Amino acid sequence: MKIEIDNDSGFCFGVTTAIKKAEEELAKGERLYCLGDIVHNGMEVERLEKEGLITINHEQLKTLRDVKVLLRAHGEPPETYEIARRNNIEIIDATCPVVLQLQRRIKRQYDEGGAGNGEGGMKRPSQIVIFGKRGHAEVLGLMGQTRNTAIVIEHFEEVEKLDMNKDIYLYSQTTKSLDEYHNIIRYIEENISKNAVFKNFDTICRQVANRMSAMSQFAKTHDLVLFVSGGKSSNGKVLFNECLKVNSNSYQVENADEIQAKWLENVESVGICGATSTPKWLMEKCKEKIEGITTM
Repeated sequence: MKIEIDNDSGFCFGVTTAIKKAEEELAKGERLYCLGDIVHNGMEVERLEKEGLITINHEQLKTLRDVKVLLRAHGEPPETYEIARRNNIEIIDATCPVVLQLQRRIKRQYDEGGAGNGEGGMKRPSQIVIFGKRGHAEVLGLMGQTRNTAIVIEHFEEVEKLDMNKDIYLYSQTTKSLDEYHNIIRYIEENISKNAVFKNFDTICRQVANRMSAMSQFAKTHDLVLFVSGGKSSNGKVLFNECLKVNSNSYQVENADEIQAKWLENVESVGICGATSTPKWLMEKCKEKIEGITTM
């Protein structure tokens, strides 16, 4: 049986940087906290916790003083930095540069008040809209730039709830589907009032977006596709669906123990791939598990 691990799968730049910073701090022997799971992959979180990383939530952050806290690649709202300042917490900021740039763009739009001044110096009514997953860490950080006044739409169908008589400034979570984002843009362009302004900003990370077509091609070349990803990964859900579109014999697993021998019956070629939050070592473990099953 041919077993191939997709070379383009695995950690994106932002996740790689966050984990490297965590490992560097832990190597100093100092206590290090991480605000939320450092990556949406339970196996990698467990590995780093064994090295000493302590995962906390936002309520726990408020109780800490005089410690080091790592902010993961997803980014944080302004409130988090204010809590750190008050509590003398040293921030190890691993916010992805792509996310950080998006935060700044949204904050600048919010501070400017949408389209600027209308007649008589009055602010024009406007909506800052974020195409993203509600409650996702990155989206919460983006919402924080607008004092939580931005509108979040999670799926194309929700675009109908926007007020087409008001100006719309549309942004996207960096890991969302490019095709769905373009569908939203098209709908707004076709339905917005001629008296309203519509501006959209392509803020989807190309390192993630480009993986979709590459993974689709990878999935086509194998009898069975094993997609390795944590259940919390939004990017994982998007990429796994790309696999399913072209290869119905695709399975998503979180670790090697979930692989079932019956999946491998009458299969000559297996492709192993994963999300931007999936470590290479975990895909290697899955390959070893398959090799163990097929040589029994």
